[in-house]
Amino acid sequence: MMKKTLLTILMAATTAGASAQRLAVNTDMAMDLLMTPSLGVEMTVGERSTLGLNLVGNHKPWGQTMKMFGVQPEYRYYFSGRPMHSLFAGIGGVAAFYDLTRKGKVYDGIAYGGGITFGYVFKLAHRVNIDCHAGFAVVGYNRKEYYVGDNYNTDYIVEGVNKTNAHGYYLMPSRIGVSVTYILK
Repeated sequence: MMKKTLLTILMAATTAGASAQRLAVNTDMAMDLLMTPSLGVEMTVGERSTLGLNLVGNHKPWGQTMKMFGVQPEYRYYFSGRPMHSLFAGIGGVAAFYDLTRKGKVYDGIAYGGGITFGYVFKLAHRVNIDCHAGFAVVGYNRKEYYVGDNYNTDYIVEGVNKTNAHGYYLMPSRIGVSVTYILK
């Protein structure tokens, strides 16, 4: 809840003085092909920068036992002097809830972290852009990890609370994809 409030305050503060804002919506085609639909919003917050928020999620893609929902806020700096145009670098965060079963093992938890993104935006039409991007992030996790058939709900209760039994972090690729962006104004 605190992170959502801070993000809302940050977005409001950075856009209060901006004039002639551009607002765009997008979807990441790579994520959509992986059966993890995405929807994003990006708005200018300065002469060379934007602030965006992407939502991603899935439920049983390709019939797999998996569900996931995540948010990815991102600040981008465009080197061309125009937001939503040409070469950019970004810094962003990620937060996700997931529950998946793979090879008889269940992973149920949260992931959180931050990283950097680089990319290029091509103008396709007057209001349509193609955004190619890739980056990496440090992502921490805190999850329940057990085998199908285990009595996790009784074996890992401490003082009446069901505790996680696995935590750590990964350095991993993030925000790799190709997005189609439609500029609303």
